[in-house]
Amino acid sequence: MTDADGSPAEFIPFSPPLIEQDEIDEVIDTLKSDWITTGPKTRRFEAEFAERVGAPAALALNSCTAGLHLALAVSGIGPGDEVIVPTMTFCATANVIEHVGATPVFVDVDDTTLNLDPDAVEAAISPRTRAISVVHYAGHPAAMRRILEIASRHSLQVVEDAAHALPASWDGNVVGSSDRLTAFSFYATKNLTTAEGGMLTGDRASIDRARTLSLHGMDRNAWNRYGKGGTWFYEVVAPGFKYNLTDLQSSLGLVQLRKLSRLQSLREERWSRYDEGLSNIPGLRLPTILENVESARHLYVVRLNEEAPLARDQFVERMQQAGVGCSVHFIPVHRHPYYRDKYRLKAEQFPVAERAFREIASLPLAPAHTLAQIDRVVDAVRSLVAVPGGAAGSRTAA
Repeated sequence: MTDADGSPAEFIPFSPPLIEQDEIDEVIDTLKSDWITTGPKTRRFEAEFAERVGAPAALALNSCTAGLHLALAVSGIGPGDEVIVPTMTFCATANVIEHVGATPVFVDVDDTTLNLDPDAVEAAISPRTRAISVVHYAGHPAAMRRILEIASRHSLQVVEDAAHALPASWDGNVVGSSDRLTAFSFYATKNLTTAEGGMLTGDRASIDRARTLSLHGMDRNAWNRYGKGGTWFYEVVAPGFKYNLTDLQSSLGLVQLRKLSRLQSLREERWSRYDEGLSNIPGLRLPTILENVESARHLYVVRLNEEAPLARDQFVERMQQAGVGCSVHFIPVHRHPYYRDKYRLKAEQFPVAERAFREIASLPLAPAHTLAQIDRVVDAVRSLVAVPGGAAGSRTAA
């Protein structure tokens, strides 16, 4: 693709972060302070994040993966236990189940939202089932009312993977506002970024236990020991981990949190631009947002069905050639060799996820994208898919 003057058009990255002068100023302020690792700004970030989502308590961490791991650990999930998890997710959701010695039980997803299918959850429950790991795929909350009813009936814990779901809500319930342990991601592509990082929310007692585990299992962290009036003495009360978030990263988070509403408005504007430009194209299925939810609109995932003139892999390749960065979210976990071979998983066990995987492609979506860039993406998609007679090329299977 070229610009009007014939020069090559600038490549549109998939999800660039929007870092402005106020984030830079806050980081510089931290660099000039007495604390660059976990300290006062991280504590502020935790408090302000908890207030923003209405959480009882919050713990800043170096990743969402750390949050999911700690959530299982403090919930007592371990060897001999089973945790139900959707196959349509990033591998980290399943990896942490392995880390605590439990067994992930993969289930299929709902065709509309690609979130956990409650019927599949209920069918997968066994005497060893201890928890359900809920993923809010692409920022659209899962069917929490039904999932919570199932969990209550079977006395199961619910852990929420909200890596995509800030800010989101269902039936007026903000994701992260309950006592349930909920993990958020602040990776570079997320709706709020600290470059790398995450947050775990939930009831105060669980968050207090997770805080101890997040820093080597010590009963007193560096901020308590080295701050004014602190003491050098500490005791290790559990074999913990090294999962703390630094004040440098929290500096970004504090500023991004203050502007989260504006960032979300920009994201919604770009989402609407896609809806307007890509509607009513045979072979192209646009994402659905159900009436009872507020989606975080983290990913704009289109699906190329059998009416499309080219297959998904061809589509992504041709978009790259047109100067547009696309991605695929996700390769279902049951397809990865470790899980496929260890648990003898078969594609026919997950028909919805299998079909979706052959069809899905994520278009660029970030507040940093200009509307002109979004329009370029729309034009590129239309040139490939809205082509009478399949001029984009013969369709081959993914």
